[in-house]
Amino acid sequence: MLEMILPLAVFGLASAVTPGPNNVMLTASGSAFGFRRSIPHMVGITIGFPVMIFAIGLGLGEIFTRYTQVHLALKYFGAAYLLYLAWRIAQSGQPNGDDAESRPLTFLEAAAFQWVNPKAWVMAVSSIPAFTTPGGNYYVELLIISAIFALVCIPACTTWCLFGVAIRQLIRTPETARVVNFGLAVLVALSIVLLFL
Repeated sequence: MLEMILPLAVFGLASAVTPGPNNVMLTASGSAFGFRRSIPHMVGITIGFPVMIFAIGLGLGEIFTRYTQVHLALKYFGAAYLLYLAWRIAQSGQPNGDDAESRPLTFLEAAAFQWVNPKAWVMAVSSIPAFTTPGGNYYVELLIISAIFALVCIPACTTWCLFGVAIRQLIRTPETARVVNFGLAVLVALSIVLLFL
């Protein structure tokens, strides 16, 4: 397994840093709320995704394979939740605005979101068989895969949130804020297409 750590880290970083629902939402959070207020969101992803990988590796993925109606329900719930998050982003005001109802995702919301995130599922389902060895210590390898993904999530989440913070500096008017928020909301909504491909 030791010879697989570097390829796994490269795969994990490449997967984590490419655009997807988590990264678009982190960009929106950094733009709307700044880096510090987005930390619980980032930590939720960093812990929630590796926990999801480990749980799938322990057999939850088999449940979804056997009981397709559970998988289908999760798929539709994920699409509805992504649309809700897109709507929330589109309704966000200007950074430092007075919108009392607006807030970033919490740790638990971000961690739970991994279970309805299509990109997270693809990453988890593809990495487990690719980076475990027949006859190897499966549970140790599963722990290593989860730990590597936790480590690569840190720079990926930080990068996308800081990208949002950079965008925040460009937002000077309510009109600009509406355009940026709408664009980010459209990107989140478009990621729903992945759920149904």
